[in-house]
This record gives sequence, structure tokens and C-alpha cells, in this order.
Amino acid sequence: MDLLWDAICVVDEEGRYVFVSASYERIFGYTPQEVIGRRMIELVHPEDRELTLRVAAAIMDGHPQSHFQNRYLRKDGKVVHIMWSARWSATERMRIAIARDITELKRAESMTAALHAISEAAHASDDLPSLYEHIHRIIGGLLPADNFFVALYDRARNELSFPYFVDERDERPPPQPLDSGTLTGELIRCGQPLLFTPAQPTDPALPVVGTDAVHWLGVPLTSRGTTVGALVVQSYSPDTSYTEGDKELLQFVSTQVAAAIERKQAEARLHHIARHDPLTDLANRDLFYQQFEAALEQARRFGRCLALLYLDLDKFKDVNDRFGHHVGDVLLCEVAQRIRRVVREGDVVGRVGGDEFVVLLNGLHAPGDSLVVADKLRLALGESFPISDEPLKVCASVGVATYPEHGDESRSLTRAADDAMYRAKKLGGNGVCMAAEPGDEGMLANRKPLTT
Repeated sequence: MDLLWDAICVVDEEGRYVFVSASYERIFGYTPQEVIGRRMIELVHPEDRELTLRVAAAIMDGHPQSHFQNRYLRKDGKVVHIMWSARWSATERMRIAIARDITELKRAESMTAALHAISEAAHASDDLPSLYEHIHRIIGGLLPADNFFVALYDRARNELSFPYFVDERDERPPPQPLDSGTLTGELIRCGQPLLFTPAQPTDPALPVVGTDAVHWLGVPLTSRGTTVGALVVQSYSPDTSYTEGDKELLQFVSTQVAAAIERKQAEARLHHIARHDPLTDLANRDLFYQQFEAALEQARRFGRCLALLYLDLDKFKDVNDRFGHHVGDVLLCEVAQRIRRVVREGDVVGRVGGDEFVVLLNGLHAPGDSLVVADKLRLALGESFPISDEPLKVCASVGVATYPEHGDESRSLTRAADDAMYRAKKLGGNGVCMAAEPGDEGMLANRKPLTT
């Protein structure tokens, strides 16, 4: 019996061990002498104790079990998965069972399930943040991951960022150079998994991202032979530790994680390209008017004021003719940046034509505020641009239409702002014109630019 690979266990009516074979020590870590007389349930994983007691009661009622599975805590603190074959001996008033260690089988099943789950998450997640949350939950099912983060390396910028960071002590760190001296940066640089425990401490010259982590485990995210980031788990408690087995497990799933992240990044890039102007990276016509319609709906519902600004650069064709289209493209990008700097974060800026830009001003206190912003834009664009050998000077004509004064739909407001912009051009350019209210075209014709 002691030569059997599986363990033979005999338990009395009170659930106390009366006999275990030699293999018990190999599976559970305790010698037979250490467990004889102890209650079996004391060694069962706390989360499985209630179910184990119910099954034991069923066996004692005459219902043998041939494939019951539960978890035990080994003497060294590790979790082992056990499959039991057990029956009750009414004559001896004993429960006799055979214990088979299926930890490696359960580990393989968990890893396979994790790979499928990560692949499904790449399809099901709407965006990268939700994908990171899915990955966190999946890895948390494999090993302790209360403190978990994803680090990504931008090779072009030589910058390390932390798009997903969950930690019980620290806030998400800001982007930092790869060579800033962190353990995460070293992991990405060497492209090898790193495990640090109290028995194997980290180099003090390489601080972890986290405050005084006791256990730290990180593996590289690799795509097409290049390290693009890292997965990291860390623990602040000596009760939660990581092993070489955990390192192998995390490394095993990291390839699938890297592929899932890369796929979602590619989808995000394509989605971004489809909705943004390729030159200035501003919202294109489709995206701008989607956001315009959403803003109008909010304005109608809550009685808010908003404004549409239509900007056109004066004599932009002369820049292209004199300096070339390359300089003209650079100028358009600089114009886009200046517009962004003037408006608020919640406002929307788009490019709808060659040198035509639109700005949606949300949540205005009064319609007249739009004229103030429009003139700030005009003045900002009127400053010289240090693009070529000689500073370039351009001006802008701006048309302004507000909701609800000049229309209650995107089409009518666009037409009103566009007409006002052309009126500013006819008045000499480098000016701002407010649209006329419906039925008052004469006022528009007589209105002067706000500033010339």
C-alpha cells in the first residue's frame, strides 16, 4: 500500500484521521504521524470546507463518491487539488478514500481556459481599458493579483506608460523614460521575467513601481520578437507570495495577452483614423457632426447654450503657391494646435475642408461669450508662424452661430455660421461676424467684423 502513488486515507465518524499511507506526505506535506488524530476538515481549503462536509455526510449515508474534487492546504502553504474516491464502511464505521493529486491537471486546465478567455476578451472588449480589466480578472483567477498593472513601452518616444494600474497603496505613475531606473524598465530592457521575494530581494538600485512591495513578479509582453511592455503583480503581505511556478504561468499567458493588446491597439488605430483628419488629427466631418448632434440633444434637454464657429484662413492659397504644399500642410497642423490651445478641453475642434475648421463651444453662459472666444482664436492665428526661413503671417475669418438664436439643428446652424464667415471675408477678412437671426438678413449684411 505504501508503494501506491495515490494516498489511502481512513477517517472515523468524527472526521479524524486514523490511517494514511506513505504517499500522503508526498501530496499533502505532512507525515502520517502529524495527521493521525487530526480532523480532516482542518486541512481542507477554507473555501471548500462547507461543500466537503456535505459530501462527507452523503458518503456516510451510503452514497459513494468516485470523482469528488476539492482543495487542500499543504504544510508549506501551497494549494493542492485533490480528486477523491470514497465510500463508507458501515461495519467498521470508517470512511475509506483514495486521494489523487490533480494539481498539475487543474493547472493545465486553468491555463488553457485563461488563453481562451483572453482571446474572447480581445473580441468582446469595446476598448483597451475594458480589455485590461478583463485581463486582470483572468490573471486573478490564476494567481493572487490584487495589485496588478500593465506597462507599455513606446519605442519611438523611449517612454514607459502605465495604461492600467491597480494598487492598494499607490496611484498610477506618470509616463517615464525607459532608463528611469525602475524594475519595470529593467524587465523590458532585458526581456526576461523577474521574480523577487524576501529570500531573493531586488537590487536596491532598481526601485519597484509600488511602495515597499514584499513580493514582485513581472513578465515581458513580447510581440514578433520585440518586448513591448510588461505584466506585473506585486504583494505587500508576506502571506501572499509568488513562486517559480507562478512566473512560468504568467509567462505562459503573456504571449496571448500581448497579442490581445496589439489587436485591440490596431482596432483603436483604425477606428481613430476613420474618425480623424489624417493631417491635423482633428475630428473629421463625420466625427465632428456626431458630437455636434449629441451636444445639441443635451442643449435641448437641459436648456443650455452652445455655439458653432466656422473658421477659414484668408489667402491660404498664396502660402501654397509661394512656399509649396509641404509648408502649407505644416501650417495647417500649427493652426490646429493653436485652436486647441485656445478652446477648452470639453470643446470640439474639427477640420472639414482644405483650410476650413469648425469649433463647437459647449456649455456657454451667454451667446456673447462665443464672440470673445472667436476673437481670441482670430488673434492667436494672426500671430506669425515660424515655419519657413521667413515667419509666415496668416489671418482668419470667423463666423459664429449660437443655439437656439440662429437655429435648432446642426444643418441650420452650420449654414448660419458658414454665411457669417463668408460675410467676414467680404468685409476684408481677419474678422469675426455673428450670424443673423432668422428673417434678419439685412442685419447680417450691415454687421461689421468684431475686430479688424
